[in-house]
Amino acid sequence: MPSWIRTLAKRKDARLNTSRQPVPAGPDAPHAVVIGAGFGGLAAAVRLLVRGYRVTVVDRLDQPGGRARVTRVEGDGGDYVFDMGPTLITAPFLFDELWEIAGERREDHVEVVPTTPFYRIRFEDGSVFNYTGDQAAMEAEIAKFNPDDVEGYRRFLKKSEAIFETGFLELGHVPFGKVTDMAKIIPSMVLLESHRTVYGLVSKYIKDKRLRQVFSFHPLLVGGNPFSTTSIYALIAYLERHWGVWYAMGGTGAMVQGIAALAERLGGTFRYGETVEEITAEASRPSGEKPRATGVRLESGEHIPADIVVSNADAAWTYKHLVRPEHRTTWTDAKVDKTKLSMSLFVWYFGTDRTYEDVAHHTILLGPRYKALLDDIFDNHTLADDFSLYLHRPTATDPGMAPPGHETFYVLSPVPHLESGTDWSREAERYRQSIERFLEKTVLPDLSQHVTASLALTPREFEEDYLSLKGAAFSIQPQLLQSAYFRPHNVSEDVDGLFLVGAGTHPGAGMPGVLSSARVLDTVVPDPADLVRQRGGAVPA
Repeated sequence: MPSWIRTLAKRKDARLNTSRQPVPAGPDAPHAVVIGAGFGGLAAAVRLLVRGYRVTVVDRLDQPGGRARVTRVEGDGGDYVFDMGPTLITAPFLFDELWEIAGERREDHVEVVPTTPFYRIRFEDGSVFNYTGDQAAMEAEIAKFNPDDVEGYRRFLKKSEAIFETGFLELGHVPFGKVTDMAKIIPSMVLLESHRTVYGLVSKYIKDKRLRQVFSFHPLLVGGNPFSTTSIYALIAYLERHWGVWYAMGGTGAMVQGIAALAERLGGTFRYGETVEEITAEASRPSGEKPRATGVRLESGEHIPADIVVSNADAAWTYKHLVRPEHRTTWTDAKVDKTKLSMSLFVWYFGTDRTYEDVAHHTILLGPRYKALLDDIFDNHTLADDFSLYLHRPTATDPGMAPPGHETFYVLSPVPHLESGTDWSREAERYRQSIERFLEKTVLPDLSQHVTASLALTPREFEEDYLSLKGAAFSIQPQLLQSAYFRPHNVSEDVDGLFLVGAGTHPGAGMPGVLSSARVLDTVVPDPADLVRQRGGAVPA
């Protein structure tokens, strides 16, 4: 076991359950249906299988991964491989643990390598900040913009570490099912200044406006507005510093396939191309008791019975469209409609017949506006003419993602969700061309002459392909009153035997958050033997 995992294992409330041996599930073992084969669903399946559940994973796509699905486009001399969703790994131990609890080693199946710089950030004036995990290098970069901010950065990093210690190591995998759970952490939240926004906290320590952008953009990686996201999410800065930024060779899809294969070796069943239409529930319960989940009904009409249901589907969609209104007293349609959802994304995936050796693996290109652009995206729900972009060049690290002598890219632009009313069937190509011109003018010269593969993902596809309410790319926004206890709980408030994992529940979006939501199941899902006893069956010796 790597030393950094042993270190984490010793921390309070950050236990790694690597000593447990997988429990084989017999034919009479309780059955769990997992809705969605995204990272949250895959991690949930592995954890349930290790505990002795029979597990069936149902996903409407033709492959595992959810938002992390993979698309291949045939090119001259080979395929362009496009990771459609997440591109970087920031807490690798959460992946390693899935193999370890099954008695295996992740490195025997998937290779991960560090990337540096973590990000190359380019400002509108052409100046560049190389964001890394090296203290001296970071201070030198900061000094190029404002030497007086070096000391402020040191203090901000200490603050980020303190938030990380509490918000991630202690609370990231702890369920918040009761008001008392929230009350216990209020003193810590006050001490850590959780009432501030991420941008507000950064501004307390950093004075240069450009550097404030550098150290406050992280909430966008989990669907939040830096100007309204609670400063709890400032922990991401230290999380990256602590564990680094990693890339899975073969792309994120290689990690998806690795976990799916692990679940299959443990006995899990996958049903692709099947859409869950309803989470069925037994409504005739004793007075005062919640309805109990009994399985799922597919669009085909087939009913799959289950002892428990785990939804990795979008949390807002789960309640509004999968659970009948008469079974919901907490997450009513009215409450879901009042919930603030994340922004959406426009993503252009493209391949080129030339290489761009001077472009980093991860590049952030900031536009002329920062707060005003975010206001348009999150509050005004207006598709602006300008944008800020994240450019991913996986072939910088992994040339096998494209044919020889070619490159694979994706460029991501935060945009409003579908409440904007934007007609993406008309706007998509215009918007794509605008991004292409911007990239051509800045970091990818002559791009339009070298594009040999092209496809786009709009907010409409986020709703249609992933069943994400209003096409929100990251489910529920991570604001203070939509965090921890105030998010949809990992244990459904409305239906017994229903559990939630993924971006819309605690602790939130991003791969560390989604994988941590599956860790919560170890605490809240009953042991299979207990369910067998409840049914009056015999527990295997």
